[in-house]
Order: sequence, then structure tokens, then C-alpha cells
Amino acid sequence: MIELTIKQLRNKTSTWTAFGVSTLLLILLSAFYVDSVRDGFESIDNDGDSVDYDGDGYPLGQERKYGSSDFNPDEYPGSGLFIPEGEIYYNGPRSHTGNHSWDADGPSLFSGSWDNILDYYPEADEPCPEIIGEDLENTPYGWSPYSCIMASGDRYLQFLRFDGNGTLTVAQGWYGIYGLVTERFQVAPDPPEAYIDEDGIDWDPDNPSSSQGFDDDGDCTRSEYPEQIAADNDDSNRNRIPCDVLWTRNADGSVIQIQPDMLVDEDPVDSELMGESSHRSFIIITGKIAFAMIIGIFLPLFLALGLIRDESENGTLHYLLSKPIHRGEFIVYRLFGYLIFAGGFVLLMSLLMAFVTVFLGPDGNRLADFNVWFGIGAVTVLSLAAYGSIFNAMGLMSPKYGVYLALIYGVYEFAMAVMTLFGAELVPVISVSHWSLQMIDAVVLVAWPDTIMLSQMSTAFNIDSGLSFFWRPPLHTFGTGSPALAIGLSITVLMAFISLPILVGQSIFKRREID
Repeated sequence: MIELTIKQLRNKTSTWTAFGVSTLLLILLSAFYVDSVRDGFESIDNDGDSVDYDGDGYPLGQERKYGSSDFNPDEYPGSGLFIPEGEIYYNGPRSHTGNHSWDADGPSLFSGSWDNILDYYPEADEPCPEIIGEDLENTPYGWSPYSCIMASGDRYLQFLRFDGNGTLTVAQGWYGIYGLVTERFQVAPDPPEAYIDEDGIDWDPDNPSSSQGFDDDGDCTRSEYPEQIAADNDDSNRNRIPCDVLWTRNADGSVIQIQPDMLVDEDPVDSELMGESSHRSFIIITGKIAFAMIIGIFLPLFLALGLIRDESENGTLHYLLSKPIHRGEFIVYRLFGYLIFAGGFVLLMSLLMAFVTVFLGPDGNRLADFNVWFGIGAVTVLSLAAYGSIFNAMGLMSPKYGVYLALIYGVYEFAMAVMTLFGAELVPVISVSHWSLQMIDAVVLVAWPDTIMLSQMSTAFNIDSGLSFFWRPPLHTFGTGSPALAIGLSITVLMAFISLPILVGQSIFKRREID
């Protein structure tokens, strides 16, 4: 009976159509992988600090080091930083007297001596139009910087910063700030490429300390800040050590969490990390989406739905059951024949994909790829068995509408797989795809124990490889985190998905009369 099933499947056009489409999908994915490996990984600016947002010639990374704003073209490294000392607030006293740097953020009058206004507004010595009165109620120049000389000799100004010794009066409802400007000095602009791959990951696996990392480019330590400004170094990971990276390890020394302070090790050399992370991401994505989600559902829909239904429709079922065989055994043998044929194809495809990634992947020990691909193949075979059992039972329950039930269930399983990819834990539990994807995650962790560390590195250091999205530590481990336990539990649940539909199908098949 098993041999007959294999022979029948081998002679069906739909079988080779399904195999052909599956093979084409894997060929396209392999071509994409080969092309990406051949092109290599171009360095990118992971933290965006090579960009000059305000057009003053200084990239963001350089402005961060010197404490200047990259959103104000008049403020740049060496231009002098404005340090506030007080303010004329909206509803407080409307004037202040002193020798300061002033920042008039609204209609204002200044009486006294001033300096450098012409640097910001060259027409500042022109007489003011009559519409501007001493009461400062009329502001005809909107929100733009403007300055002029009043008939009284005082200076009208708005939205300007200047140095002066005198009294600043601000219109009601507006405010002004006074303080000092740090020393001005010449700083040559750095080229943008100096801020690409400039802050690599400083981690020593032999160093038992959890506090590691170093701010290579000085944007966290603010190495060039003026003396008048206290550099408030970041301690986002709250380990009381500013500008470091907190590496948390398990008892066995494996890294399970990485928490960097802001702007520390944030722009690593992409070629050193993207290669391995992207390589693993490709295998995981192909295993989950191409094998488990598409081939795992697609093949049973074509091959298993009609294992018994088609024989009944073709009138050959009576002949097949004329042999001394129990009807329940007949279902099992048919499913077993289908599984040998379809599972053999899947294992062959996973082996071929393993050869592609082992011999074309990044330098290093790639033998673990064989283990992962074998695991992916085994998971997909279990999925084929589960879906085959379910679809076959649907064909027995309703020979006429079974195909529609199978299509609906296939869409449901695909939706549950997508939810699992996005991190859903509870709803997708009642699905084959959820346990298949968890089993792949567990297989990956067994073959590559440092995958947790690579995933954490991808998230912590802005490495856009897809690893942290497509792979997660196994969910269902009863709090142990053990991938072996996750594999065992997944196999148990998948066996239940295989067995229950067989029992249901047997019950239906026993009561059915054969024409």
C-alpha cells in the first residue's frame, strides 16, 4: 500500500507542479543569497551621524562631540556655545540689565552697547519703520530674525542672539534668555566618512566584567565639550558607569542581554558583523517562511487532501480495500507513503540549501549549517505529516467541500505563523505553524549557541540584519530557556496534531459505505 501510494503520487501532474514551484522558490532564494554574498556588505552609517542636517559643513557626529546643535547653522564646533544663566519669562518682569550674551525670542528693545548683531543681520543699523512703536505691540516681520534702530537710539530686535551690556525689554507674552557664550576657536570640519564605522563593538569575551564597551568617537563622553559645560555622560543601562555597555551572561558564560549606554559602540564595522548575522538570518527566514510556512502547507494541500477522497471518486477504493487490511491501517499506510515521498523531497531540498550556504557563506566553521538545515528539514517533515493528516481528514469528512475547508485552514495556519513571527505567544498556540516555528528557533539555538548574543548585538548596535526580528529564543520551555525542552515539547504537540485527525478520519471511514 505504501509503494502504491508513492507510485500514484509520482505519476500525478499536481505532484510535480507542487515540487516544481517549491524548487523554483528555493532557487530564487539561493540566487538572492549568492548575489548578496558576492556583493559583500557595504559599510553604512548605523547611527546617522555622518549627515550634516543644518548644512553648516559639520556632520552630526562632530557637532555631538563639541556640544553644538546640528539643527542651527549658526551654531557649529568652535562657534561658541550659548550657556543660559537666566531668562525673562512670559509672565515675569519684562526686562533685565547686565553684560551678557542675549537671545531675544520675540519683539524686544535693547538700550546700551551691543556687539556682533551685524554678523547675524547685516541690515541691523537701518532705521526702524514707524509702525514699530515703543510699546512693542506691532511685529510686522513675523518669525524671521530682524533688527533696526529706533528713533530713541534703542535697538529693536527679534529672534536674534547678540552680545551686549545694557537692558533688554521683551514684549508681553514673549521671552528672552541671557547668559554667556563660550570661547570661539577654529575647528576644521571632519569628512562625513569619518563617522561611518567609527565606533565599533569593544567586547572582550575573556573579560569577566559585565561593564565593557568604549566610546571611540567621543559622542557619549562629549570629549570636546567646553569647560563651562558639564558633560552629562549617559548611563541608560543604569549600572552607574557612564558611557559603557552592560553585557549580561548566563552561568555558563553565554551572553543573554546587551544594554549599551546611548552613543556607545553604536556604529560597528558592518563587514565584521553583518556577514554572519545576515547569513543566519537568511537560513532562518528560508527555513521558517519557505519551508515551514509555504512548502509545509502547500505540498499537503496538493498531495494529501485526496489520498482517500480521490480513490473514492475514481471508484478504485473498493479494489484497494478488497485486501485484508483494516481501514484505520489503510489511512496510516496512505499517509506514510505520502510522507516518504513528500518528506524525501523536502529533505533533499534542505540538503541542497545546506551545500549552498556552507560553501558560499562567510568565512568560518560552517559545518553547523548542516545541523540547522537538517533540523529545518525534519521540522518541515513533521509539518507535512500534521497538515497531511488534517487535510486528509477534511477530505474524508466532506468529499465535496473538503478542499474549501483545507484552503480555509491553510489560510488560518499561515496567519498564525505570521502572528508567531511578530511575537504573539498565546493565540497561535492552537496551530501547527506556531510549534514548527518554535522548533526551528530551538534548533538554531542548539546548532549556534551564540545566536542570542548575535540577536542582542543586532538590536543593541543597530545592525539591520533581520536576525532580531526573525529569530527569538524558544517560548515554551517552562521557564528553563532550554532549547532541547522546546524541541521535545514541540514534537509532542505536533504528534498530537498528527494523531488526532487520523483517529477522526478512521472513525469516519469505518462508518462509510464503499460504492
